[in-house]
Amino acid sequence: MMTSYGVNTLISDSGVIKYRIVTERWDVNTIRKPSRWEFMKGIFFEQFDEQFHVQGYIQADTAWYFDQQRLWKLRGRVVVRNTNGLVYRGEELYWDGIQHEFYSNVFSRLVTPERTIQGTCFRSDENMNHYTVTNSKGSFVTEDMEKDESQQTGEAAATDSLTPAKRPMSKKHASSGKH
Repeated sequence: MMTSYGVNTLISDSGVIKYRIVTERWDVNTIRKPSRWEFMKGIFFEQFDEQFHVQGYIQADTAWYFDQQRLWKLRGRVVVRNTNGLVYRGEELYWDGIQHEFYSNVFSRLVTPERTIQGTCFRSDENMNHYTVTNSKGSFVTEDMEKDESQQTGEAAATDSLTPAKRPMSKKHASSGKH
């Protein structure tokens, strides 16, 4: 077991700086199975391009890295931002280094320059350019909806999947005046 305090370190790949990790406490625990790195006092993680420009960042209140699975588990006020301006916020997020993807099964909120989406199941590529949010709700720019509607014709056109379908009132509720 090794514990480091007040860490601000750069990580390189083939001599090129790729990442920076900032944390108050970093525990490397090879005794526990599976072996892991623990960041119990929080973590701030930045990724750089070849010109040392920030490509994105991740921060969380607590984090674990399981080295054999190449899996990060991030918990508590997790925030991820990429170069396209997408911001992810949630209470738990996994980053799979083998599959090169992020995923979460708890309430998450995505904010992009165009829209805000919330849901309870999130999955994305490692760059957060292609993502899905299920059991979702959100807000979109009105012009986007108008463009979609102008391209649709006839009664069979699809409706916005975020708008609940109108259902006929049952006879029981219609007769009693309850809605």
